[in-house]
Amino acid sequence: MTVDPPTEHDDPAAPKRGQSVVIVYTGDGKGKSSSAWGVMIRALARGWHVGVVQFVKSGQWKVGEEKIGRQLGVDWWAIGEGFTWLSDDLGKDEAVAREAWAHAKATILAGEHELVILDELTYPINWGWIDGDDVAATLVARPANVSVIATGRNAPESLVGAADTVTEMRKVKHAYDAGIMARKGLDY
Repeated sequence: MTVDPPTEHDDPAAPKRGQSVVIVYTGDGKGKSSSAWGVMIRALARGWHVGVVQFVKSGQWKVGEEKIGRQLGVDWWAIGEGFTWLSDDLGKDEAVAREAWAHAKATILAGEHELVILDELTYPINWGWIDGDDVAATLVARPANVSVIATGRNAPESLVGAADTVTEMRKVKHAYDAGIMARKGLDY
C-alpha cells in the first residue's frame, strides 16, 4: 500500500514555545524507557543537567543506560527493589517506592535539573504505593525550567492529565513472546 506524501502542514492555531514540558511514554510495547534515554542524550548534548530516578530497577542492576548516563554526568538514582514477583517483602518494596517518590519530588521542585526522567513511575502509582494526584500536582507545579519524562505501562489518568505529550507504545510483536530473552546492548 502506498500513501501520498503530505502537501500541507497542519500547524496549531497559535504555536508557542514553552519553557518546559511533561512527556509520558506508556503502553504495552517496547521502547518507553529507550525513548527517554534518547531524550536524555539529546538534553546532555545541549548542556542540560539531567537527573534519573528509577522506581523498579535497583542499584544492583548493571544496565547500559545507567553506565553511559553516569559517564556523561547524569545524576542517577536507581531506588527500586526489582521485580515484585521476586520480592520477599512487598511492604519493603512499597516503602522504597515512597522514598523514591520523595526523592524524585524534591529533585523536580529544586529546579536544578532541566530534565528529570522518572523511569517506571506508573507501576507504583497503579499499585497504590504512591499518590498519583500528588505526582500530577508536583508535575504541574514544577519550576518553569524543568521538563519531566515519565515511563511505564498503563499511565493513570492523573499522570496523563498533567502531561503535555503522551505517547503510547503498542506491541505488535515482541521477541520475548517467542522465548527470546532480553539482550545486553539492545534491551538493557
